[in-house]
Amino acid sequence: MSKTAEVKVPLSDLKVGMVVKLPLSWTNHPFLFNRIEIESPSHIELIRTLDVAYVYLISGIELLPKKVQSATVAPSLTPQQLAQEEKAQLRKSLRQGQQRFTKAANDCRGAFAKLGADPQGAYRSAATLVEELMDHLKETETPYLACVDAGIDISINQHGVSIAVLAMMIAQSLRMNHSQLRDIAMGALFHDIGKQKVPDIIRRKKTNLSDHEINFLNMHPQFGYNMLEKSALFPPKVLDIVLHHHEWIDGSGYPHKLQGKQIAVETQVVSLANDFERLLRGEGRSPQVALGYLFKHRVQKHDSALISALVKVLGIYPPGTLVELTNGDVAKVMVTTSEFKKPIIHCCNIDGQHSELKFLQQEDLEIKGVIKLEQLSTAAKRVLDASSPVSFYFSTL
Repeated sequence: MSKTAEVKVPLSDLKVGMVVKLPLSWTNHPFLFNRIEIESPSHIELIRTLDVAYVYLISGIELLPKKVQSATVAPSLTPQQLAQEEKAQLRKSLRQGQQRFTKAANDCRGAFAKLGADPQGAYRSAATLVEELMDHLKETETPYLACVDAGIDISINQHGVSIAVLAMMIAQSLRMNHSQLRDIAMGALFHDIGKQKVPDIIRRKKTNLSDHEINFLNMHPQFGYNMLEKSALFPPKVLDIVLHHHEWIDGSGYPHKLQGKQIAVETQVVSLANDFERLLRGEGRSPQVALGYLFKHRVQKHDSALISALVKVLGIYPPGTLVELTNGDVAKVMVTTSEFKKPIIHCCNIDGQHSELKFLQQEDLEIKGVIKLEQLSTAAKRVLDASSPVSFYFSTL
């Protein structure tokens, strides 16, 4: 139904089976999307708690005054039932984000596998994946980041998806256009593909690399560029991202020691996202500590406007950060929100008991401070999945 044909429906007339749209920003309601299929009376009761007088009818029952007046009104829910409904929606959202991340990583791996024998197929697969990422980014009016799990040994394709999501969020916050977002997504997905040409013994080495090994590893941007360029399919901005994602504006990067505006802004965005994740993984820092380190020590390496955009995207407590609450419980930040000091968290007590998800915006609780992994009990580490490396995907809340 077109927007002009949407029918305003007062909340008293809502019925199970309707598909409606809320006249609210997604941050002001607990559903996954503004478009809601009313599947139970609890959905109706949740809508009635919102600060709206009506919703738009998208499809379902054709409203006729007599039919509406004769319909049965849905029973009320208790506050406890409403809270349970909200948490069920949150759990569903987190599962969906994890599933989407896993699918995107698998699709990215499939595109990588086709590149040699079927470059056109590789490009088509990657372009399809980029469009899915774009759809997920644009799914809500104001997208936020969620924490997802890529496993202990993060692959090149998983890393590519996480960097693509983070870079797209930065670009979106800077109001870059659709074409720029596409190039950033594609370039980020493929930015480390050249590492496939680097022997595993170098890539996975836990001790310090020799000078020869460092030089070989630092050739991966050129390897990746060569792999994509020979297909003559990938846009110039994508090729530039792959070749120059380790360039820094002070000229200290590689392979060409570019400076300032010599580096395309799309490439700078991916370079920043990649640098943040490298700080996060390489030193085992928490997301909050890694962001603080970047803000303090990388100010000459990246454009200040981009760093500010990254801080805005990640929030004061980025997804994956371990925190202590004012009631003594411990928690892992799961999703940023518009109120950066009150994200969505997964919490438990210090012994790992009473695990639950919480919207801090709705709680009389605050974050007391950031804590380190070693400060958690073994049980709390297990409950919060605190030892898993952090990756990012778009929140569907």
